[in-house]
Amino acid sequence: MSRRDQIAMAALEVAELLEESRVVICATNGVGGWPHLMPLWYVIRDGELWSWTYAKSQKVRNLERDPRATLQIEHGESYDQLRGVMIEAETEIHRDAELVAELGSDLAARYGAGSLTPEAMAAIRTQAAKRVGLKFVARRTASWDHRKLGGAY
Repeated sequence: MSRRDQIAMAALEVAELLEESRVVICATNGVGGWPHLMPLWYVIRDGELWSWTYAKSQKVRNLERDPRATLQIEHGESYDQLRGVMIEAETEIHRDAELVAELGSDLAARYGAGSLTPEAMAAIRTQAAKRVGLKFVARRTASWDHRKLGGAY
């Protein structure tokens, strides 16, 4: 068995990593040819990673030109503890205000807002008017968990 095969994570392990992680790095293709990397908060909906961002942001302009994005989540302070996932995805940009507001509500719940008061929901709806939802549809996934090597590098 190759080292690559040894360190690959099973689908359940990837799902657990996505659930426990808080930030995904999103790389889009910038207009000048340089990768554009930005951190995003996210939620998982029906097995797909979703986020929201300002409609006028550079990443949205990049995704309007080219919907391909590469996402990465990684944990570990030392080589023997590194684990992560890289997702090559096609991005769907959603502009429906109600869908974006629901996404904002999901994000607020995941990142600690607790129960959403009517005032908090009104604030999310105000933000949703300026934002878009990003659905990242995975096309290829690679994962690694160096802990599986048991110290043999």
